[in-house]
Amino acid sequence: MDKLDTICAIATPPGSGAIAVIRLSGNHAINIANSVFQSANKSKKLIKQKANTIHFGTIADGNQIIDEVLLSIFKAPHSYTGEDSIEISCHGSSHIQSRILELLIKKGARLAQPGEFTLRSFQNGKIDLSQAEAVADLIASSSESSRKVAMNQMRGGFRDEIQDLRAQLLNFISLIELELDFSEEDVEFADREQLKSLVQKIKLHLSALINSFRLGNVIKNGVPVAIIGEPNVGKSTLLNVLLNEDKAIVSDIPGTTRDAIEDTISIEGILFRFIDTAGLRETSNIVEGLGIERSKQKMNSAEVILQILDAKGSNFQVLFRKLKAEFPEKIILPVVNKSDMLGRVNMIRVIDGVPVIYISAKHKHNIKELENSLLKAINHTAVSDSGTIITNVRHYEALGKAHQAIERVADGLENQIPSDFLAMDIREVLHYLGEISGEVTNDEILGNIFKNFCIGK
Repeated sequence: MDKLDTICAIATPPGSGAIAVIRLSGNHAINIANSVFQSANKSKKLIKQKANTIHFGTIADGNQIIDEVLLSIFKAPHSYTGEDSIEISCHGSSHIQSRILELLIKKGARLAQPGEFTLRSFQNGKIDLSQAEAVADLIASSSESSRKVAMNQMRGGFRDEIQDLRAQLLNFISLIELELDFSEEDVEFADREQLKSLVQKIKLHLSALINSFRLGNVIKNGVPVAIIGEPNVGKSTLLNVLLNEDKAIVSDIPGTTRDAIEDTISIEGILFRFIDTAGLRETSNIVEGLGIERSKQKMNSAEVILQILDAKGSNFQVLFRKLKAEFPEKIILPVVNKSDMLGRVNMIRVIDGVPVIYISAKHKHNIKELENSLLKAINHTAVSDSGTIITNVRHYEALGKAHQAIERVADGLENQIPSDFLAMDIREVLHYLGEISGEVTNDEILGNIFKNFCIGK
């Protein structure tokens, strides 16, 4: 990848639409655009125009006009990439887009690789690596919560925290390494008690970030919720009510659902992936048996299990405890359906500290209460807190390694190990924090990150 190249790409999705945007970035972007653009005001030359201006005119290949366009000029360093950049808004015909792109390449640009515009933004110091990754997350966001988390990271919330931690550690390691220069004089420039206090503070901060990953992961990918229960307790009816459509077949015949049915909805900005499963029971039917086995697999991968219980049954507590014993790490919400058939005097309110939710899927009663219970179960309020939420696996792994290294620093301070060993452990913490922001990186890491970007971004 030559940073001196001028790159171009279509930045809007494939296909025909009202308009499309073609991007051009690099040292020769304005000159290349000038060679194919004719302003409506024929006395205007693109190369003489101010930055952050928009111009109406035509794109032409020689004497042949390809399209009427709006052309935006951005000049280095005040552009997305930090380079001279051009954005051409043309009509959305696939043919027109291809003609303009071919013309730009003929005039000296080359086709951009996936994520190359954002890569250049990182290389030119406009954003750090965590912000670059947040760009991809923002594009892929499918709910308000995932948008909010990605936007916070893209605007530098996570970067600022990492930079602050590194700055404090760098100050101490410089003093420790100064001690090594005067090792024969047995002096201490770094106050060990202050360093202990800082190390404890960083340990807690890293732990909080690491612990946020579970929530961040479900925000980013959606919360998988398995709807399980015996046949004919109303699982499919509930799924249809939650989705507000007839997604699953509803029948009085037991064993109607033979395979898992999935769909997603957003509840107060959180994406939930609901999975309607086959009814759990003993069966000699091979096909139904396969469906039940698949139900158990879905329960293993679910974050939350909605255990649907029939109001006409009397063994609520036994069924809940049996399921909890089988999946002790799962969030299990007991949901009693057909509650309109149950007298209030017989209602069990709590099972082993877990509130029982009473609904009627058929009559759409108490569905809002069920949704609120789901939000509470995945700690919905944490999304709106000011704290950073980790959604990226690479960040999670780097934070875990940094935490292990800071633990060694804490142990070393406690055991009064020599300054040179202490400095090595602190350097390791700095290394892993630097991997997150991109201060420590290599071509392999960059390649893995940017290969998943769309071309044009």
